[in-house]
Amino acid sequence: MASINVSDGGVPKLPVPESRILRHGLEGDRQRDLRFHGGADRAVSLFSLERIEALQAEGHPIVSGSIGENLTLAGLDWNLVVPGARMRVGDALLELTRYAAPCRNITGSFADGNMNRVSAKLHAGWSRLYARVIEEGLVRVGDPAALL
Repeated sequence: MASINVSDGGVPKLPVPESRILRHGLEGDRQRDLRFHGGADRAVSLFSLERIEALQAEGHPIVSGSIGENLTLAGLDWNLVVPGARMRVGDALLELTRYAAPCRNITGSFADGNMNRVSAKLHAGWSRLYARVIEEGLVRVGDPAALL
């Protein structure tokens, strides 16, 4: 686990050393617009540190949490992180539910303002994902994240 990110609504989500993952999401985190974020099937948002680093190499000012992910994960083949997969993150068990569609609130993380750089439809393997919580648990920066 490279980063755990929370906010009182909106982006960027800011790093914390640990959090409890609860059925509704991370303790200390809130979503501003519940029509598009949060709920049982979108309780946790995940993204890849390696994808962030690649986007930075392209010149984008993206950092962990700036596009709204709760968990920035490292060391996973992001092409295998797909809806339907389950993963253990710290003490929690998550089931990936869907790709997260980019929205205008994250345009500041992209040099050209084109948030579609992380669109699953346009750039397969470059999207954030949402997950539902199967088992609640504590997660700390440095905890392993593993696909099951």
